[in-house]
Amino acid sequence: MNVAALMPVKGFRNAKQRLSPVLSCAARELLAEAMFRDVLRQVRLARGLAGTFVVTGDDTVGAIASAAGAEVIREKVENGETLAVDFARAELKRAGCESVLIIPGDMPLVRASDFEYVIAQVPIDAAAPFALLVPSHDRLGTNALLLAPPDVIKLRFGYDSFTFHLSQLTAQGLPARFIENENIALDIDEPRDLERFLSYGLKDGEATQVALKLLAEQYASESPRSGDV
Repeated sequence: MNVAALMPVKGFRNAKQRLSPVLSCAARELLAEAMFRDVLRQVRLARGLAGTFVVTGDDTVGAIASAAGAEVIREKVENGETLAVDFARAELKRAGCESVLIIPGDMPLVRASDFEYVIAQVPIDAAAPFALLVPSHDRLGTNALLLAPPDVIKLRFGYDSFTFHLSQLTAQGLPARFIENENIALDIDEPRDLERFLSYGLKDGEATQVALKLLAEQYASESPRSGDV
């Protein structure tokens, strides 16, 4: 079975607004881009994928994806994650794609081996419909979905998407398959997520260096200057 990676990525402007208590708008844009580059790099390194596709309506995202060797599925306008993924799934199915691994671009802990582990869960009877979920660390989000065929279930991203997707498996008469993966489970939405990510002390990846630099700059700009009362 051929498995294609699919990443829905919005433009970085005004990204990650829930990080506003600790990062400025410009800093959040830089961090969002760094995380996307890191995740895309690991996807491209993962073995067992027939291709890597990025669905976006943003020129900058498209240029980064193309430069990294990914194929771009272009939206005319950005309509949100769920509609973007549905649009891309339909395009990939028409092109003969048998299965998709849907992943966001904000999981800075993830490594190629994590994607390879998920892909390895495809059953031997690959002709049968199949769906596998990987939840976020709080089990309110769905941070990866392996679907065969690409449109085997209805998707809805956002709050408590994991529960919704489990219900869709039941509705389609599919087993409620899901696996836990610590690296995939951590996406960066809130300050505590960023703190948790940095606690791992990773030395590689753009996101680590960018996050540390931006937080240091933010702290310095907010600290009283010498002589201030």
